[in-house]
Amino acid sequence: MKKIFFIYFVLSACSAAQLSQAVSDANQVLGTTQPLTSADVGNGLKEALTNGISKGADLTSQIDGYFKNPEIKIPFPSDAKKVEDKLRAIGLNDQVDRFVLTLNRGAEDAAREAKPIFIEAIKSMTIDDAWKILKGQSDAATQYLQKTTTAQLKVKFSPVIQNSLNKVNAAKYYSDLVDTYNKIPFVEKVNPDLNAYATDLAIRGLFTMVAKEEKNIRQNPVARTTDLLKRVFSAQ
Repeated sequence: MKKIFFIYFVLSACSAAQLSQAVSDANQVLGTTQPLTSADVGNGLKEALTNGISKGADLTSQIDGYFKNPEIKIPFPSDAKKVEDKLRAIGLNDQVDRFVLTLNRGAEDAAREAKPIFIEAIKSMTIDDAWKILKGQSDAATQYLQKTTTAQLKVKFSPVIQNSLNKVNAAKYYSDLVDTYNKIPFVEKVNPDLNAYATDLAIRGLFTMVAKEEKNIRQNPVARTTDLLKRVFSAQ
């Protein structure tokens, strides 16, 4: 019967202004003893997103969450690709590989900071936001989070990334590699901003995994592991 409510709710294509009336009508049809309100719908979606979408943040913060995931693994900085190529050409493969590993370890460490930011953004959603996400594309929630959290994530991630890179010695490895490269005769000196690079790609990878999990929840009933996820996303 709950599914009937949501199917009616979606197919009626209500505007946000009609939300309360649509819920009221549905409750009359269902004859429920505990009528649902528009706030119930919004809060239900928020809780479902908190439980479901944040799984993407959990996946990235695990060991090898970035490093062994080809979709989001952070490579040697692209604007310093010539550094990587030259260093590998002179036999420094192990040093380059060690740096890439520590770079991804730094991102995995920093990703732990993402979940509370996402949860706060979800809590701040309005009924209109929730309604648009429910009726939206397969990555509607991800788009909402990108719009509302990217700036905050960059501010939060930057010092955490720097600390994480220092903790796993990625910054030192990178500095050593660049210094080695810059000592090679006739090469153009480089000094890319490792922190900005790692921060941008860590956030990009984070949203990639969030979008993947959101799509899975929307399309795969097995992925709806709670009653709220089943209740909300079966309406599409």
